[in-house]
Amino acid sequence: MALCILKVQPTKLRITKMTLTVSLLILPFTISIALASQGLNQSLPKPSLSAISTTLNYHGGPLLTGPGPINLYLIWYGSFLQPERTPVTDFLASFLFSQEASVATWWKTVRLYTDRNKNPVSGNVKVVRQLGDIGYSLGKNIKRDQIAKYVRNMIINKVLPLDLHGVYLFLTSKDVVVERFCMNSCGFHGSTMVAANKQVLYAHVGDPSVQCPGLCAWPYAIPTYGPPGQALVAPNGVGLDGMIINIATLLAGVATNPFGSGAARSSDGVPGDFWHRSLPGYPGDLKVDGKGKASYNAYGVNGRKFLLPAVWDPVGMTCKIVA
Repeated sequence: MALCILKVQPTKLRITKMTLTVSLLILPFTISIALASQGLNQSLPKPSLSAISTTLNYHGGPLLTGPGPINLYLIWYGSFLQPERTPVTDFLASFLFSQEASVATWWKTVRLYTDRNKNPVSGNVKVVRQLGDIGYSLGKNIKRDQIAKYVRNMIINKVLPLDLHGVYLFLTSKDVVVERFCMNSCGFHGSTMVAANKQVLYAHVGDPSVQCPGLCAWPYAIPTYGPPGQALVAPNGVGLDGMIINIATLLAGVATNPFGSGAARSSDGVPGDFWHRSLPGYPGDLKVDGKGKASYNAYGVNGRKFLLPAVWDPVGMTCKIVA
């Protein structure tokens, strides 16, 4: 069983009308990630430094449930070569991969979250459409509310379809600076209104390889401020594996708490916990590839190997690792 170590000062779950702030899964010390239920007027409070509770709070709101998959719309913003996109799309194609210790195994814990009618989170995610913005139409320094407006405009202008059961994933390249990214956040998700009673979900994750690899791609890079140690070998590259860890974190959060009124525990409380014997600054005893010496804990399609964070198990009330 994983040791659920809360590093340094975890953030306190603080429910407001618009925003839920929770601590991030992936770091050797705790920062916060805003899982925002945001409309046209967005408000993002500063994170608290109070201790986190281990109580699971369900606020009666919707989860992303249903027999069908969670549809994903990928927006590749900036410079991404095809070899850089492939590990991400392979990860997203692995949610039904049946091998033991797989992405699908990890997602089973997320599926333990149910809504008020006992419907579980959807069992799969599906990439429906991808588009690239290689022209940096918003520039290289972006505010969070610009991402919401960008997604909304893509839908209004019918570049992307309106999908109320989908997530519009805005992925930024290493040369793009996004508000609060690499400061106290490695990504966030929110919602925006595109028409009356039509609210869609979106999320942002950036490539941290240049701006903050030690913060948002740990344990594949050493943090500037934090426990010393040696960086592990990344199976897909430091920046890409950092992105995949954060995408996994956000998908767990958006599936279980899309609008800030669902379950408030799935994507927090297990920072830096990836495997058995996790300790502060030490991710645990991971699998190691015999050929390339890369560290990982989950298998995916096309021979891929990934590192996925532990998820809070709402039934066992403990951190659950890939096993």
